[in-house]
Amino acid sequence: MQTRLVDSIRDTAQGKEADRILRTCVHCGFCNATCPTYQLLGDELDGPRGRIYLMKQVMEGHAPTRHTQLHLDRCLTCRNCETTCPSGVEYGKLVDIGRELVEQRVARPAGERLFRKLLLSVLPYPGRFTPLLRLGQLVRPLLPGALRAQVPPRVHAGTWPEARHARRMLVLDGCVQPGIDPGINAATARILDRIGISLVRTPDAGCCGAVSHHLNATDEAHATIKRLINAWWPEVEQGAEAIVITASGCGAMVKEYGYLLRDDPDYADKAARVSALARDISEVLDNEQVDAIKLPKTQRVAFHPPCTLQHGQKLRGKTEQLLGRLGFELVPVTDGHLCCGSAGTYSLLQPELSTRLRDNKLRNLLEHNPECIVTANIGCQTHLAAAAGIPVQHWISVLDVALSRTEG
Repeated sequence: MQTRLVDSIRDTAQGKEADRILRTCVHCGFCNATCPTYQLLGDELDGPRGRIYLMKQVMEGHAPTRHTQLHLDRCLTCRNCETTCPSGVEYGKLVDIGRELVEQRVARPAGERLFRKLLLSVLPYPGRFTPLLRLGQLVRPLLPGALRAQVPPRVHAGTWPEARHARRMLVLDGCVQPGIDPGINAATARILDRIGISLVRTPDAGCCGAVSHHLNATDEAHATIKRLINAWWPEVEQGAEAIVITASGCGAMVKEYGYLLRDDPDYADKAARVSALARDISEVLDNEQVDAIKLPKTQRVAFHPPCTLQHGQKLRGKTEQLLGRLGFELVPVTDGHLCCGSAGTYSLLQPELSTRLRDNKLRNLLEHNPECIVTANIGCQTHLAAAAGIPVQHWISVLDVALSRTEG
């Protein structure tokens, strides 16, 4: 693709990166075939090819409008298009740049600005989010049915094993996961303890920065990333083997730290080191001797692979293979590559499209009557659970329960 970026953008770090990515696109349109919003809306501008055209226009000097902003807002950033693209276009990086440029030039209505500010001031902070969630859970029985479904019931973590092994790995606590389902990381700690690995929590290892990053609050995102690196760094220097991440959305973000802070003289090397250590829990277990904890094949599960796992981290099929090795029976799921509509804050900012995507996803997940739905990201888990009618859990939690029953 030929580009003629305006001078004010062309020589900036963002402009050079955008120009590099744009030039790889051949406008073939293969990406539209797997774009969830294009499939729903049938509008060229609600597919990757059309959005790339809109962003290119802005970078070449055309004034963006609310129309431009709307089509970029509707993008899930699921990165399915990257998996499909024969030219290797890094669409996720490009849309982050395009959204930030448009955000700087197009004023949002007051209501949108207030809601986004509210999300930014609550979601990344466990000390704010969790008390509000607990309040909602307290009054949950009194809420109308539709609203009650949006408030997940309280989950207790269970025991966390004492750090007693020579092998040590760090864990990301996250921002909303400790409030919604603290049992996920506790289950991970118990499973790793069984195979001789201690999972270590560090103070202030909270939000990974993804919420701020995807809401175009770049400075806030970078500050959050640096705080997290600082929290982990003493353990990294002492030889932590890996950083285990059980929310695939956070995993995709942490693995991008090296890229996001590549030009920061104080943090570039540290960020690259942290990204290199980041592992989804499926990657950790896949490299361990897990056959010894194989279970009888008695539980039928439908696995929903989050977009951040299969398209963002390029770990497509790994968790499914691991579950099969461990003894679970996985039912087939049509269109497993498509997004469930959660996509971070997307379900809050684009509720109509998000609900349509969720309904389509649940229809496919439930087609073969699984006993439960398992996934690998807290956002997907909560989103699907609100309407599934059967249990929706993190796969590591289901594995931990099954192991406990076997050992008992």
